[in-house]
Amino acid sequence: MDLQHLFNVRGQGAIVTGGASGIGLAMVEALASQGAHVTILDMDAAGIDREVDRLAAQGLSVRGRVLDVTDRPAVDAAFDEAAAAHGLDIVFANAGIDPGPGFMAFSDRGQRLPEHAIEHYSDERWHRVVGVSLDAVFYAIRAAARLMKPQGRGGRIVVTTSISAVRPAPGVGMAYMAAKSGAAHLVRTAALELARDRIRVNAIAPGPFVTHIANGRMQDPAVQAAHAKLVPLGRMASTEEIKGLALFLASEASSFVTGEQVVIDGGASLGAVD
Repeated sequence: MDLQHLFNVRGQGAIVTGGASGIGLAMVEALASQGAHVTILDMDAAGIDREVDRLAAQGLSVRGRVLDVTDRPAVDAAFDEAAAAHGLDIVFANAGIDPGPGFMAFSDRGQRLPEHAIEHYSDERWHRVVGVSLDAVFYAIRAAARLMKPQGRGGRIVVTTSISAVRPAPGVGMAYMAAKSGAAHLVRTAALELARDRIRVNAIAPGPFVTHIANGRMQDPAVQAAHAKLVPLGRMASTEEIKGLALFLASEASSFVTGEQVVIDGGASLGAVD
């Protein structure tokens, strides 16, 4: 089997949630550039329009729909619509949020900010993060399985988790860590159930990437410098660097891989080096 065939996704139907920016957009670009028909599902209407127009101008097959991934009936309808257009072979359940830092947030004076302590963590913040980063992953996997099974040709489902699903990360919010850990275990469970239908389910666990998550904190040069000190490779990653792994898990190149959580973090989970 030649390598071009291994990574071929041409003509396949794909969905990427949270695909209008950041890591999700890189996943869209990777799939569409290799000939897949990609549907972007995202809350950002302007972002969808911008990226669909940009990619369509390059001759790529990309469409979009505004969607709140926590709205289960709307998720089902959006998946049905995408599958009716091009079938459904690949799903990236990528949408996730983390609105603010964890308990290790400090003021300009170097004092820990009390509002981020567990006793001040609001119910609203908890449920919003878990709703987007865990409940919505379940909705996506369930909708994908429902549509992929009758097609009889299997499929690939890839969930974006985080290295905070592998080890505690006090710099991010508690709900985010809990949701990503739950999503990682959901991947393993779904992979076990869906293997008989040749539907492979895996996760990508990114480390420090420069995206707009956490209200854009990762765009701050000071935050980037702080993260770089914790990464053996000495820097944060560009979203371009997710594309190879995304295409691997979306294609036949990963034909014997399921139930795995692949960490891509520049060695950050190994521990810092001097």
